[in-house]
Amino acid sequence: MQIKTPLEMLYHWEATDPQAVYLRQPVNGMFHELTWAQVGEQVRRLASALIAQNFDQGSHIAIFSKNCAEWFITDLAIMMAGHISVPVYATAGQETIRYILNHSNCKAVFIGKLDDTQNQCAAIPDDVLRIAFPYGDIPARYRWHEMLQQPPLASSPVPAADDTMSIIYTSGSTGNPKGVINTFAAYSWSCQTLINALDSDRRERMVSYLPLAHITERVYIEGASLYLGCSVSFVESLDTFVDDIKAVQPTIFISVPRLWTRFQMGVLAKIPPKKLNRLLNIPLLNKIVARKIRQQLGLDSVRIFGSGSAPISPATLHWYQRIGINICEGWGMSENNGLGTLSYPFRADKVGCIGHPYDGLSLRISDEGEIQLQGPCVMDEYYLEPEKTAETFTDDGWLKTGDKGTVDEDGYVSITGRLKEIFKTAKGKYVAPVPIEAELMENPLIEQICVTGTNLKQPIALVVLTPEARHHNISHISHSLEKTLRQVNSRLESHAVLDRLVVIQDNWSVDNGLLTPTLKIKRHLIEGKYQDLIQHDHTDTVCFQAA
Repeated sequence: MQIKTPLEMLYHWEATDPQAVYLRQPVNGMFHELTWAQVGEQVRRLASALIAQNFDQGSHIAIFSKNCAEWFITDLAIMMAGHISVPVYATAGQETIRYILNHSNCKAVFIGKLDDTQNQCAAIPDDVLRIAFPYGDIPARYRWHEMLQQPPLASSPVPAADDTMSIIYTSGSTGNPKGVINTFAAYSWSCQTLINALDSDRRERMVSYLPLAHITERVYIEGASLYLGCSVSFVESLDTFVDDIKAVQPTIFISVPRLWTRFQMGVLAKIPPKKLNRLLNIPLLNKIVARKIRQQLGLDSVRIFGSGSAPISPATLHWYQRIGINICEGWGMSENNGLGTLSYPFRADKVGCIGHPYDGLSLRISDEGEIQLQGPCVMDEYYLEPEKTAETFTDDGWLKTGDKGTVDEDGYVSITGRLKEIFKTAKGKYVAPVPIEAELMENPLIEQICVTGTNLKQPIALVVLTPEARHHNISHISHSLEKTLRQVNSRLESHAVLDRLVVIQDNWSVDNGLLTPTLKIKRHLIEGKYQDLIQHDHTDTVCFQAA
């Protein structure tokens, strides 16, 4: 496979189809469209403005914003100027912002859409040059329109394959985030391999709303769009999300388990589960009802549905399957450019699997049950952390993912837990929490869950309920959770049987530090926060944290 860099793909579309629309950015309810020619010109002007700053070649420049057209343009301009991008999650708190900018020694930061602009920007060191996207009152030295006044760069530089394209900081679920060095070769191979696997073409319509600081969105949406030459639309705000999706009518739509659950709860809030089941059991009518639901979600034109970042309950996948939404799970990590396995095309008999490895990627299961990878998408190292790099690879050069798994006779992989998350009960027995959590998530009242039990006689589960659960009384909630607990426990080995469910009154969020920006739980922090509740004995199998 001939590898071309993202810049070469920009040059290609800029030359061969300049008037085709590439980026669609909603502003005040109206989509502003940019063609390949317009994107190319803005990238060249911005690259010229960056070169004029006289930074050393290969300087690190951060992008700190929610998804928008300017994010893509800036990413490409940083490449064109010969620098290295450092994305920062738009939801990052001051400690994380300060750590990433200092650790990576960023010379400049592009600041865009944020929820808490003033407080978040207060964490940016004074010696880092600030450049503002055209959204709101952002404290910065340069404005977007000023940068675009530079004459466009006339040349079309092509970086070397082994040059560093970006430093991707992990979401930091177990401590300070680590900076994954991402080369042009690894990123380009990943993007081209992905679009080959999806059998996609230029007619695709994509929407970008999951964090671009995460490798999945960077490859599956930004990267795929560059290599396919298809259009990408953005979401203006959380309030306009559904309307923006309806307006775009995407053909590829990727989400995360927590949002898939939220969409499901939104449907069930309008149509009670029993009534919906009745309607879906009636021939002919079921197809009409299913399509109506897809239309209300804005997903009736979707060809490929995806889910990743965390485990999703098989029950949720089966529920969506009944309304014609066949969700394909994918699995990957920052260290392998988000490419590990993919369950595409969708197979109902493989629900619960994370798919098979991509072509050109080798996967094996170690003696300890760990999934290990080798291939062109795998990183070479963490930035400035040789010891952590060495710990992440086996002696024979395979990436240690930290996930435990199995492979069936068809080559489909299933995750059975995380090596570091497996805990030992007081009985000396090891328990893997992730599969248990996935089974408990079959209860539609549960939004978040953490199974824990280090040094307890039996494990317990901490549970956060969905907003919809507030419409039910305590008796209904208790009965529903007790039923789910009995069903799950009946399928577990005796040492893994849960002693109780504890319903937590707080929400776990990115803002309070208990979720990563990709909505994974920070298990060690949750266990620390609720240590008293975890250790406290209860006679009830379902108990509630005191308000």
